[in-house]
Amino acid sequence: GQDYVNPRNTAAGSLRQKDPSVTASRNLKFFAYAWGYTTADPAPTQYDSVQKFAEWGFKISPLMVRAKSAEELIAHYHRIEEQRSALGYDIDGVVYKVDQLELQRRWGFVTGEPRWAVAHKFPAEQAMTTVQKIDIQVGRTGTLAPVARLAPVTVGGVVVENVTLHNEDYIKGLDSTGQPIRDGIDVRIGDTVVIQRAGDVIPQIVSVVIDKRPADAVPYEFPHTCPICGSPATREINEKTGKEDSRRRCTGELICPAQAVEGLRHFVSRGALDIEGLGAENIDTFFNAGLIKTAADIFTLRDRRPAVTRALAERREEQARQREAASGKTRKNVRSVEDRNYEGLDKLFAAIDSRREPELDRFIFALGIRHIGETTAAVLARTFSTIEELIRVGKETAAAEDPHTVFPSVNGIGDTVIDALRDFFGNERNDDVLDALLRQVKPKPYIVNVSTDSEVAGKTVVFTGSLEKMTRSEAKAMAERLGAKVAGSVSAKTDLVVAG
Repeated sequence: GQDYVNPRNTAAGSLRQKDPSVTASRNLKFFAYAWGYTTADPAPTQYDSVQKFAEWGFKISPLMVRAKSAEELIAHYHRIEEQRSALGYDIDGVVYKVDQLELQRRWGFVTGEPRWAVAHKFPAEQAMTTVQKIDIQVGRTGTLAPVARLAPVTVGGVVVENVTLHNEDYIKGLDSTGQPIRDGIDVRIGDTVVIQRAGDVIPQIVSVVIDKRPADAVPYEFPHTCPICGSPATREINEKTGKEDSRRRCTGELICPAQAVEGLRHFVSRGALDIEGLGAENIDTFFNAGLIKTAADIFTLRDRRPAVTRALAERREEQARQREAASGKTRKNVRSVEDRNYEGLDKLFAAIDSRREPELDRFIFALGIRHIGETTAAVLARTFSTIEELIRVGKETAAAEDPHTVFPSVNGIGDTVIDALRDFFGNERNDDVLDALLRQVKPKPYIVNVSTDSEVAGKTVVFTGSLEKMTRSEAKAMAERLGAKVAGSVSAKTDLVVAG
């Protein structure tokens, strides 16, 4: 049979098989340790409930114990840690839980996580490998992000080939405050490094094995120009602190293809316009085919259906050739690009058309203005009500010598956001892009009909966790319509906390 490296991915992939016989053929086993909705608790406690599972014929972990003190918990943690390598399955730690189920219900959840359970992770497994090269990726806001390409190595059951190097100071062996990390040793191409997966998830370089550094290894020279468009890449100076930003950014903005692609991906993402079926792969395909360069082009794809069909067919053909090369098997029936079709095209066009009248806060967030996330976008929408008013104030603010004489004082909007709006609306290259987009979409006015006689009027409300019948954004909007003030975190001024 086939050897699988990662048990979690293997199990998840097996359970997602469309053919149940494939799932049945996989040698999957599990320990029962929790349950979903029941009309009554299996037992009054977590421990006794799991013992019930064993009585009913389920397999349970023989390592579960009931402890009476923190010292007992830590002692058992170390006992399991000693057995870790001899177990017939991978584990990354233990979980401590409040035993009484009634107490679990009273303690509840915060941001989707139980207050009555806490994970105690084992130290991350480490491995040694070499840095083969360092690539530079360009993000949506122009950030140049270095990535080390490693000789493949298995860490905690996962093959690691890439690890982020964050920024040029990190490569030099310095943190964001200029203090040394990794004993101040820089990372060079050819270096032997020790890596681990932080939390058994994210790969990171722990140290450089300086004794194994090649004699011809030289300090890495971080590029001062964008590797994609060739524009200057600069480190901005914080006017308040006088310090350089730790990240170097491309100044090309809209002429930079990398920023354009990332901006388009952001525009259609879930928190923005949330266009179903237009994920990263399709964005890349249409961009590389010259079908979309700005967000406005997305809404004219229906008018260019033959070109869209051809782009998708060419991508499928290229993917088929790659599979053919990887497997060494030759396809019996090779369909031409003209013979291929894409059955989901009408559904994709319908999803695009359904977003021609987006909510104003989503539209502002979708524009990808630096420092403006979902929460700030909602504040701007509530403040200015229409996109036309935001544009007017934004342009006047950009033209003013002192932006504070134009931009209103808004709770939650500081100099950082105001400067970002000035940069965006003061950039003439953004005018044509925004005008073309607004010819395709009409953002809805943000209207809040505040109720003054509701029970929450005038109160400060905080939402946390996942709500069952609506999103948190919808709940916040409803609370505001009822006259409440919605805050992002609990403080002395909080009146109500709604925990999902």
